Amino acid sequence: MSDHADIQAPGLKLGEAPPRIPVTIEGAIGALIMGALALITFGNVLVRYFTNVSFAFTEEYSVALMVVMTFVGSAAAFAADRHIRMTFFTEKLAPRNARRVEIVVLLTCLFVFGAIGWLGAWYTWDEYRFEVMTPGLGVPSWYYTVWMPLLSVVICLRILGRMWRVARVGI
Repeated sequence: MSDHADIQAPGLKLGEAPPRIPVTIEGAIGALIMGALALITFGNVLVRYFTNVSFAFTEEYSVALMVVMTFVGSAAAFAADRHIRMTFFTEKLAPRNARRVEIVVLLTCLFVFGAIGWLGAWYTWDEYRFEVMTPGLGVPSWYYTVWMPLLSVVICLRILGRMWRVARVGI
């Protein structure tokens, strides 16, 4: 696996240090998830081709893995300063003002993912408390939804780390 940490995304050049916890952790997790998704899908295609029967329950695993991969990718994007943003105006600002805008953007993202984590925790608790089962496999639904609040916390930590690095440059 190659590391592209030296490639900067076009946009703000705030000169902050790279993250202390390497983004390769999220990259490895994402690669494992992609491998699992490929195996699940390939197995389903093979079974359907040779037997005309589909493994319908594999959709449950695939959807859960894609959600986890989305959250892991979001954490990596925030840590590596590759999150989606519009930089048309901020690129024209002085670096000090661009840092201020970036911190406001990161605070907004922290609020959003904090809310996702908080509400996701309540949602997971409700699924656990009411013993909600999945339709395909009949396993407790909270097995899948517990990852939403947990990975939201990881994203919030990555946002806080990036915010600290951006603010520290301005000091």
